[in-house]
Amino acid sequence: MHLIQKLELFPDHRVTQMLFKEVKNAAELKKSAMEGKINGALINPTMLVDPFQVLVAANKAVHLEKVEKMKTRTLYSEIIFNLSPTNNISDAFKRFGISDGDDSVLIVMVDSKDESQDVSDIAARVEGRQVPVEELSSLSDHTKIKKLYKVTPQEEKCGSLLDAVVCRMATKDVMTGLLPAPLLFFGHSLNVPFCPLEQFKC
Repeated sequence: MHLIQKLELFPDHRVTQMLFKEVKNAAELKKSAMEGKINGALINPTMLVDPFQVLVAANKAVHLEKVEKMKTRTLYSEIIFNLSPTNNISDAFKRFGISDGDDSVLIVMVDSKDESQDVSDIAARVEGRQVPVEELSSLSDHTKIKKLYKVTPQEEKCGSLLDAVVCRMATKDVMTGLLPAPLLFFGHSLNVPFCPLEQFKC
């Protein structure tokens, strides 16, 4: 039920996503992750539109790790930070990390050809029901997502909500010259002709 995908620009890396509902030990999982006992990113799935969003964030994190320009301490914290449309690290963790009372969680792991993780071992730590990652969209809170990413009605006429979200994630670094746009949009064809920082132009 978990989703495993190779990063197109870093083929020696693969990203594994596992989705859980009816989680009863979110506080314990969060504590274990902070203590380094869980080697993965624990993400609040209600703030995600599609698994591709995580793939983009992971791709950025691996790139920034390789060029030694991460803004956070670990690859997994960088993935969570990359999901945010702003450069506020604490806000990114508040919005996209799990909270003690959450009843769902998306666990994201990144493996390289030189190392691998036991997916079943991490899954066994979760007191909840694992479901296909494709069910992620059923948990998405579109109202909160649109508010956070400042998605306008005009943008939704030009493309999908996912397009708007990925654009926000991309422009955060492209505008500062830290990351080239092609690196962010790999494997995904946007349905809009132009993607500025604040709004699409149809």
